[in-house]
Amino acid sequence: MGFFDSSASGNPQPDPAPGQPAADKPAIAGGVIPRMAEAKAKLEARDLPAAVTIYQEVLAGAGSRPDVLVAISGELGSRGHVRELIELVAPLYDAGRHGPATGLNLLQAYLAVRNIESAQHLLDILFALNRPELEERLFGFSNVIGELMAGHDNAVPTAADLAGAPEESNKISLASISKPIWFYGLESAAPHLLPKKEGKLRRVAFAQCTLPGLADAVERSAKPEDELGRFCRGLPLWFAETFTAAAGYDAVAAVGVSSRKHYVLFPAEWTADNIRELNDSSSNALDYVVTSGLRNKNDDFELVVRIWEVKKFRELKQFSARWTPASVDTALKEFQEQLRLYMEWTALPEGNGLAYSAPAAPLAHIRALGSTLTQFFGDKGVLATEQVTAGPALFLQNASANSDDLRAQLTLVAALFRQKAQGVAPEAAALRQAQAWLATDQAQKADLSALLIKLA
Repeated sequence: MGFFDSSASGNPQPDPAPGQPAADKPAIAGGVIPRMAEAKAKLEARDLPAAVTIYQEVLAGAGSRPDVLVAISGELGSRGHVRELIELVAPLYDAGRHGPATGLNLLQAYLAVRNIESAQHLLDILFALNRPELEERLFGFSNVIGELMAGHDNAVPTAADLAGAPEESNKISLASISKPIWFYGLESAAPHLLPKKEGKLRRVAFAQCTLPGLADAVERSAKPEDELGRFCRGLPLWFAETFTAAAGYDAVAAVGVSSRKHYVLFPAEWTADNIRELNDSSSNALDYVVTSGLRNKNDDFELVVRIWEVKKFRELKQFSARWTPASVDTALKEFQEQLRLYMEWTALPEGNGLAYSAPAAPLAHIRALGSTLTQFFGDKGVLATEQVTAGPALFLQNASANSDDLRAQLTLVAALFRQKAQGVAPEAAALRQAQAWLATDQAQKADLSALLIKLA
């Protein structure tokens, strides 16, 4: 899922059936979908002139179709061909007919080439559509235009940033985490923590939380993770951890990473096309994908979660929750319970894996899971060394806030194991906390004595 959107309500729609009049003339030799596929293949082969020629033919016959315009603008924009995007799309774009998706792609292209006047004009047109769901994102673009007017030229990537480097050097991919993130590193000493499941399982992927309307996503992604990014990755890890402990489910979490060895933040919600891409990249076909988007206005947060059925690429259910910093844990606990109820979450039989209980302070646990992922990816070389900056504070906070939660304690233990493997001396308070907990009756009952020995 890139910076530019390549779908409005899906892929270009099929051509009219034989005998049915076409919406646009002249007719396109070979049909819209095959010609669009040819153009995409040309782009992938880096034959831009040939792709542009095909797009010109398609637009001559189907330029009024919203699906065609958004697909072309998305394909060109995601590959950095923003000048071609402007030349082909701008003369045809009509907000009332083509909708906002193409307009947003065109707006980003104007910003990339620093055409502030055209960007401001188009932004005014998009605001005039009166689409509440776009308000936050449009205000984000308004702020970017203001930054550019003030001379802050690094507010958005330039056309050169988008197109200057080979596509392979900044490839965005989805990394799948198939086990609770704290389990990595504990496998040999405590394999019994992971449940064994048999029979037909429902495969569900929890996708990285998006940040709709985030205007500085590209610049922010390249920096070491901050609190917001950590939450966006920790949330699907928490959901996946929850459903790993459920009967009948095989759960994974999916997060975005760049080949430049940093994380990726997504400024737009997942679409059916993105769900399809995630399913196609999965080693086994998925049954469900759970996506989410987080918006923040003056510390008033709103989380929207959507459950998708992969077989038909359709949205089954939508949940939402709102919170402030004072109410976040209550809201997240209620929200998780709502999700579990809808998806018919049932506990595994006693003795099969680690018994599940929801954390008392979910936010602390989510942050610790996100930080564990960063530590894990840094260890594996997925992230550059300078991207791994968080210390033990988040793990300690999680262990203290969720003192009765075994998973919170194991997150701390796993972090210390990883530091030990790297030859890094553990922070004294963190080591004391972990050793003291591993000596408790709770830990001994969970048969974790091997972890205490290994941590010594």
